[in-house]
Formats: sequence, C-alpha cells, structure tokens
Amino acid sequence: MSHRLHLERIFLCCLTSLLGGFVALPASAQQPTIRFVRNPDPAPDFKLDSLDGKPLSLADYKGKVILLNFWATWCGPCRAEIPDLVALQGKYKDQLQILGLVVDDDDQDAIKKFIAEFGINYPTAIATDETRMQYGGVAALPTSFIIDAQGRVVQKHEGLRNPVLFEVEIRSLLGLPIGNVKVETFEDTGEIFLKHADRASELPGVDLSKLTPEQKAAALHKFNAESCTCGCQYTLAQCRIWDRNCNVSKEATKKIVAALAAGPRVSRAPAPPSATQQPTPPGATPSAEKPGTPEKLH
Repeated sequence: MSHRLHLERIFLCCLTSLLGGFVALPASAQQPTIRFVRNPDPAPDFKLDSLDGKPLSLADYKGKVILLNFWATWCGPCRAEIPDLVALQGKYKDQLQILGLVVDDDDQDAIKKFIAEFGINYPTAIATDETRMQYGGVAALPTSFIIDAQGRVVQKHEGLRNPVLFEVEIRSLLGLPIGNVKVETFEDTGEIFLKHADRASELPGVDLSKLTPEQKAAALHKFNAESCTCGCQYTLAQCRIWDRNCNVSKEATKKIVAALAAGPRVSRAPAPPSATQQPTPPGATPSAEKPGTPEKLH
C-alpha cells in the first residue's frame, strides 16, 4: 500500500468517527449522514471590491466548490472558526474557494489588520445590505453557504461548526471519498432561502397539532400571506424561520391558530400508525448536531 493511500484511509476513518459525534445518525443504522438541498437554487451573484482592491464575484470561481462565509471581526464564533477555514482553503486550494463577506463592520483598517493577524488566505469584502438580503437577511454570524461547482446553494450553516462537517461536504461535492458517510437530500422549506417558506409544513415555535388538515393548510396560507409587524419586512412564516425568538410573529401565528381551532372543525381521517412519530423536519438542525451559539444580528 502506498504512503498516500495509507494516509487517505486513516483520514477517512477519522472523518467517519468525528462525523458520528455531531451529524444525525439514523436509529436503524449508526451511519453519519450529511444533507444537501434537492433541486438547489442558483446562488445570487454579487459584484464587490475585496479589501485588497480587486473585484470579487461568484462568477470568478465558476467550476469550483465555494464556501461563502458571512462574518465579523467582533463575532467570537467567527474568530474561532477562521483558522479552520484558512486550513481548508490551503488544503483544497485548487478545487475550493472560500469567500469572506464582512457584516456590520466597516472599519477597513481594523479588518485588514485582522486579516493579516489571522493569515486569511481567501478573498474578503464588506457585504452590502443588498447582498445580505439576497441571502435571506443573514440573521446570525457566522453563516456559511455551501455552493456546488454548478453555482447552486446546497446547504447553509449558522453558528460555529466542527470543521470536519465542512470538509466532508466539500469532499462529497468534489467527488472525493468520504468514508462511511451517507448523503441525503431534502426539500428547502425556508431553511436555505426564505422565499421557499411557502413550502413549509411546520414552523419553529408554532403548534399546529390541534388543527385538522384543512385548518392547518389555511393556517400556513395565512402565515405566508400576512406580514410580520416587527420591522423585519418578512411574512409571518419567514419571520418564524428567520428569527425564532421574535415574539411578534410568535403571538401573531398563535392567534391565527387559535381562531382557526375555534371555528367549525372537520372530522379527522384516522392517522396512520407512523403518525405518532416525530421525524426531524427537512433541513432542520438534527439534535445530534451541536453547533456553537451564533451571534444574532438585529
């Protein structure tokens, strides 16, 4: 066995072992799993000037896997993950491009000093409000979008993540071995892009269990038709996905559910045996995955 092949096998063994600690493991088979969006949307392109004065856009890196990282110098979790991002960029420099977009931090001299101190080896620019909104508002830092070689957003991560998760996703998209790791796909119901919140059948902090199927459908329609008044400029459904701590959207959806539940009820069809199970909604963070607490933006 060649030395390179031997190292690759050691890497894959360690990779599988580490993934098992923070990626969802199906009850029927203890196998680590990563998940990508089914039928992913094209990543919104942008044209910015990097802090070294060069033009920066996604189109410049067509054919590469891209990790688009929104961060700030004042964000503790961001500072913690940057050395791992630097290492990933160095390891997969020919196939991966990390891009850093700075949010709520416009002191360019301080940012340049930070870049030099941490040895950041990938392009960095200050995100405009337009770019931030194109990617769903970016309500927490760090937030990273994984973009495949075709320029489509296949996953989104908020908060500090184990760098092994990023690496196995990158390797999978590059067609490299990922050991005993399963790859699943899921339908985006607002977790990646808020515009898809109308696909959601459940929303964070909203109890629909007392509604009939017809009432539940009516509730979801109202959540997607009515705007939240907290100032976020999103629908109630989008706000519940974007900011689970928003009391305005929480109370508004609660009132809609209560009003529908108090109305004429339609008899329920007998629930199938599996209806008592509560699977993790598509795109939700599995309970076994333990991200660091992200910094919330307001």
